[in-house]
Order: sequence, then structure tokens, then C-alpha cells
Amino acid sequence: MLNLVELIRLAGIELGSYKIHCATDNKLSEWRPLEQYYAGTFEWGQARQSQKNFECENVVSIINLGDGKRWLFVGVYRVGGVRYDDRKGYYVYSLDRRSGLEHLEGRVIVRFPKSFRASYLVGANHEDQLVVDAIREEKMSIADFPGFNSVRLSFEMLKAVFRHDHPSWRAALANVSGVYVVADRTTGELYVGSAYGGVGIWQRWSSYAQTGHGGNKELRAMLKEHGSDYAHNFQFSLLEMCDINASTDYIISRESHWKEVLLTRDFGLNWN
Repeated sequence: MLNLVELIRLAGIELGSYKIHCATDNKLSEWRPLEQYYAGTFEWGQARQSQKNFECENVVSIINLGDGKRWLFVGVYRVGGVRYDDRKGYYVYSLDRRSGLEHLEGRVIVRFPKSFRASYLVGANHEDQLVVDAIREEKMSIADFPGFNSVRLSFEMLKAVFRHDHPSWRAALANVSGVYVVADRTTGELYVGSAYGGVGIWQRWSSYAQTGHGGNKELRAMLKEHGSDYAHNFQFSLLEMCDINASTDYIISRESHWKEVLLTRDFGLNWN
């Protein structure tokens, strides 16, 4: 069966000495590679490493699709150089994406049932195991709107939805008001907010995508204390949907109800 490296070589790319970067979620950090790929920040995150993981000529990058067996090929990167960032405490690599693979990037699904923890593999030792499972007609992208009861977006995914102006998300969220919750995935604290006065959830959340705090004084204070990158800990969900023309008083009353239910004034991030 055809493997990924054979497919890359058929495109005229010689890899020389190379490593396979098996990018998976890191529960101890903000590293969510698939979300960051959708958001356009994967390459930035990949270039920052706690150790010298890319001592090779090229890096073949694949991202786990959530089951530990299927991976999305996202590119081959030529390693230029590396420097150590004393202030941040990590190595920063110069990684240049190789051209000529645009027809494969984000489209090739690899079957690789990796049963070990190592994420930076010597390519020659594993290339035969990277079996091409499928080649999509289009690049993998953000899934369509899942329904109001299933919305759960990380900050990265929220930015990606707005960055791509995703039509199904816009259509669903632009025409409803209601109450939402922002969760801090690090502390578990919650912030309950609402969209009202003819402003839909789409318009309200666009402010969060741009700033991280959405203009809320509580969240703004948190980001001022911890730095703007702290917004990557936020998760956005919907609590209650209302008609776009529902009265402001009604929606504020529902917001207050949810604050009481979730105790966000006493133990969360709501100050009023």
C-alpha cells in the first residue's frame, strides 16, 4: 500500500534526513494542534519546542484526528536554524514549508496506529507505517455548525470560525440572541454573558474573537493580569437561545437566572 513518504517523493520532494512530527493535544499546555491548524497558528506553535526536537533537514508534520490512529498531513518543513529564547524558555526553529505539496496538504489522511508516546520520530524508522488511508477532495476545515445544544469552542476555534467567516456558523448565530458562558479551562471558573438589543450571538462573539475579553471588564482585568495569551484558556458555549427581537429586560433576566444557577457571582467571574 502507498505510504505518505512515497506520495511526497512522487511530488518531487527529497527529504534527506527527516523527522516525523506526530502532533497531538497536550493536556498540560495550550497545544491543540488541530484547532491551531484551523486557526492558522499551527506553524507558529510547531516552531516553538521545549527541546531540540528538529535536528534534521526536514520535518514531515501530521496531526492526530482524535482517535490515535488517523492523522492529517499538513506539510513538509525545511529546517533552517534554531535559537534559544531565554525569556520564554524554549527553542525557536526556522521552519520553511516546502512548496509543491499544496495538493496534498490538509487532504491526505494517514493511518498510523501509534502505540507509544514519542512524538518526534526518525523518519526512516517509521515511514513504511504511514499508510495513506484517503485523499480528500478538499482541505479539511472547520465542521459545520453542530446545533445550538452542541456548541463548545476553544478560543482558537472561535477565532478560526470568524477568520473563515464560516457560513453555517454565521447563519445560525447571527439571527439569535441569548445567554452564553465562557469557561476558564485552567481554573474551571465561569463567566455568564448575553447578547441582546437586536445584537446576535455572532456579532457578540466576534468581539471575543478579536480581543479575547469581548469588552467585559472582568475578563479584561484577567487578561491584563495574566497577559493576552491567557485567552487561549477560554472555552465558549451556549446556555439559552432567544429570539433576536426578544426584549432586553427579558434576556438580562435570563442572564441573571443562569448566574444564580451556576453561582458565577460567588465563585466565578461575574462581578454583578
